Amino acid sequence: MATVSNSLCSPPCRWRPATALARWSPPRPRTRGCSPPPSLSSAEHTLAQIENSGVIACLRASSPELAMEAACAALRAGISVVLQQLVRDYPAAVLGVYQVGTVLNAKDAQIAISAGARFLMSPAMVKGILADTLASEVLYIPGVMTPTEILSAYDAGAKIVKVYPVSALGGISYISAIQKPFPHIPMVASQGVTIESTGEYIAHGASAVVLSEAIFNKEAMSRCNFDLISQLALKASLLGNEAVKQKRRCTR
Repeated sequence: MATVSNSLCSPPCRWRPATALARWSPPRPRTRGCSPPPSLSSAEHTLAQIENSGVIACLRASSPELAMEAACAALRAGISVVLQQLVRDYPAAVLGVYQVGTVLNAKDAQIAISAGARFLMSPAMVKGILADTLASEVLYIPGVMTPTEILSAYDAGAKIVKVYPVSALGGISYISAIQKPFPHIPMVASQGVTIESTGEYIAHGASAVVLSEAIFNKEAMSRCNFDLISQLALKASLLGNEAVKQKRRCTR
């Protein structure tokens, strides 16, 4: 993933409302004798960060405190996009990572956006969420499975889609096949992806992968072993970054 300054979460981990996504912007090419290129919207910034990093870390925790500590452990290791599962019992203030996953209706989406979410993700395409986010600064990643669903989501305005459940559909071979007719549509591979398979997914067409328990290991979470989470996050971050760079070198 695109890296984040370690100062965001220096021990002891105290989450700050301002996020890397809020401050991050991609480098702009230098121009001579002409007007500067138009600035990207917040949603476009978020999309660029996802595509540059190659990894979205998906976090589910039993408490707000555990969620923050685990997110900070991943961020310190170089992960820049941490997705927190939406839990109704959490107060808005704990949505500190500002990315929310498993949003299933427009009401929950609005709660997350009001709490500061920069992007939302669902296991399916929720038309109400897509309609509400089209004119906003929030990036929405709907879940898709078939060619029809992919094209329908893109035609409806989705800038990127999540292929889910990818391992049940065939894994890397499915991403490779489904991406060929839609090279213009960025796709995130989600479900059953391992750290070791990250590079293969990206090499075969995925713009990024979603890693959940591969980084936020169940035993590590239960024991609050944030050192192990950082080690796993570092490995995922390095593999994701290298896979993205290699893919771009091959397409030049």
